[in-house]
Amino acid sequence: MSEDTGTRPVTDPDPAPARAADPAREWRRLHPRSLLAGAAVLCGIAGGGALPAFLSLSSGSRPAWQAAAWVLAGAVLLIGGGTAADWVRLRRTRYRIGPELVELHTGLVVVKRRSLARERIRSVDLTANPLQRVLGLVKVGIGTGEHTDGDSTLELDLVARAEGERLRHTLLARLEGPEDPVHDGVLAAVDPRWIRYAPVSFVTPLLAVAAGGAVMQVSDWFGAQDEVIHWIGDRFEDVSLLWMLVDLVLIALVAGLFGALGLWVEMWFRYRLEREPGGTLRVRRGLFTARSISLEERRLRGVELVEPLGVRLFRAARVDAVATGLAQNDDDKHADLKNLVPPVPRAVADRVAAQVLREPEPPTGAPLAGHPRAARRRRLGWALWTGLGPAAVLALLGAWLTPVLGYAAAAFAALVTPLALVLALDAYRNLGHGVSGAYLVTRSGTVRRSTVALQRAGVIGWTVKQSWFQRRAGVLTLSATTAAGEGAYAVYDAGESQGLTFAAEAVPDLLGPFLEPVRDEPVQGGSVREESVRSRPVRSPETPEARSTEG
Repeated sequence: MSEDTGTRPVTDPDPAPARAADPAREWRRLHPRSLLAGAAVLCGIAGGGALPAFLSLSSGSRPAWQAAAWVLAGAVLLIGGGTAADWVRLRRTRYRIGPELVELHTGLVVVKRRSLARERIRSVDLTANPLQRVLGLVKVGIGTGEHTDGDSTLELDLVARAEGERLRHTLLARLEGPEDPVHDGVLAAVDPRWIRYAPVSFVTPLLAVAAGGAVMQVSDWFGAQDEVIHWIGDRFEDVSLLWMLVDLVLIALVAGLFGALGLWVEMWFRYRLEREPGGTLRVRRGLFTARSISLEERRLRGVELVEPLGVRLFRAARVDAVATGLAQNDDDKHADLKNLVPPVPRAVADRVAAQVLREPEPPTGAPLAGHPRAARRRRLGWALWTGLGPAAVLALLGAWLTPVLGYAAAAFAALVTPLALVLALDAYRNLGHGVSGAYLVTRSGTVRRSTVALQRAGVIGWTVKQSWFQRRAGVLTLSATTAAGEGAYAVYDAGESQGLTFAAEAVPDLLGPFLEPVRDEPVQGGSVREESVRSRPVRSPETPEARSTEG
């Protein structure tokens, strides 16, 4: 007995006798239970706004029954109108999987007809929130791995779970190849002990601030914000202001800690990273919102080992994919698609990175070349400006306005400057670059240390930048340009000869033709010694590429 996919074939608007007998090319509709999902969401919205609206209306001159009637009428109008609009969308939306194209037609007033070439499809992702999971539905995202203002992705919202799996297997079937027992299979699975890294992430303080803001916002909705503030003041009436602030911060951090633990469970419950035959990486995770993310290995250009400060103190890291078509910045709503592994012990992260890249040894763990002392001086200078610059401004204002600002300047300098100097030294120690097999590796950062292993074959250009201060210090910044990830990955404040030699060795024939060896000036005795590791750009006015590589 075949499983019901919840989709119904519809009449092809342009039938052709040659393909009339092919059921795979029939037009299909979204699942009818998507109406229930939409109605349930509208009920939640109406319920969430009903109580504040009722309190607002009943606080005036209207009687309670009249306020309740208005609120009920508004809720019925919202739910009924939204469900009717969703029904129209359901009736006007159909899709078809052909041998060459994936087609989606939708819209009533403005009809949209979109199609993707199957040969360009690089990912089929399945997502389902708790309500959709109860109803047996999933949202299917079909992407080509390109950034063209959303035109490279088709979304089917919603289809049956079995239909979603069928679409995933059908659209990715062309990627299947011979099995590789050495590299295929499960690369990583969730370990409950990894949850210990959740409280030390940056999510904890963010959730702590959000919890405090939520308390004040909800109390303001009910007109009880002053009562909440007075209640908090009464609890700490025998405590000094400083200790009251400390206690409130600790309470907020405890709330943020529990929130971070809950968020980790929601995101990484039942996590699995596996490689399917043919080279498709698949990440499955989620407690309430289940996600299945597929990444074609041909899009992979490397990995990024990310170590936020709190996580790094516990010798842990997470692994992100550097691939074409994924989010290029943290503001993208799909930025988490690049997360291959949650924060895990560093040894585990290195092992998974090597398995993902099919390397015997992890490039992210390769020894890296350090940077000259000029890079340390630059970072120490920035740290001093960070601590002493604002303090000097406050001191001048204090001498002009009030001595209180002078005390604030001294406190700022005493607290911020040592911390900035420590972070500057750590940032210098973290600088490094090198070559490991088929990958070039660069590392930088302190609050967020990042180690990127990038395919040398995936580098399509170099950008050499050298400010006036860098020229005086004898350093430069190299950026390896690629079509994946953030688009460019930098080697900060490398020595001039060191950086150019690294670029020439990492990607031969890309920057090498524009470099020439530099001979030292004659030393005492008239001898001339050639430095084989020093180089400079060749000045070739007729070659634009040569001009672009000059500092």
